[in-house]
Amino acid sequence: MLAAKVRIIIVTDGDRCAQHVVENIATDLGLRCISASAGNPTPISGQEIVELVKTVPHDPVLVMFDDRGRRDKGKGETAMEYVASHPDIEVLGAVAVASNTTGIRGVAADASVSGEGVVVDNAVDKYGQEKTTGRDRTIINGDTVDVLNAVDVPVIIGVGDIGKMDKADDIRRGAPVTRKAIEEILKRSGVSYAGKP
Repeated sequence: MLAAKVRIIIVTDGDRCAQHVVENIATDLGLRCISASAGNPTPISGQEIVELVKTVPHDPVLVMFDDRGRRDKGKGETAMEYVASHPDIEVLGAVAVASNTTGIRGVAADASVSGEGVVVDNAVDKYGQEKTTGRDRTIINGDTVDVLNAVDVPVIIGVGDIGKMDKADDIRRGAPVTRKAIEEILKRSGVSYAGKP
């Protein structure tokens, strides 16, 4: 069991497709994953997630949160706020997943990974298309991202819909977009990991 703060990466998606992708990437990169946090919406509380995170043999840990399209603060964001603010948790970064949800604030991304697998300065939409115009071109709009504005997250990397993006992030291709986003967070955090090439 880890004695110091447990390092996590937040993933703001938790449907079945996202769960399979995140579990596979965790295995490939030698990370841990809290599968029980997956669900649409997030099925367990922030307190339960922290308890599970603290049992892992090593970190970093991928933790999924999902609001199931709700504009207001749903189960996923409520759990995320608790976990990210917990004194025993260190958040390395977040994969902010875009959706079509409207009437939300969104969150500014430090960078995004486009559907072509390229790290770009602007945000992307749920299809992985880069936003190139408008004042909000760095803002990721997603149903489970608003709480990221209220907690300390050093690195936010935007992506389209995990495992989808018109098959650009298909799990049969290794979900290259989501994998690259997680690798980018690890790189920017200075964290080494035992990943497969």
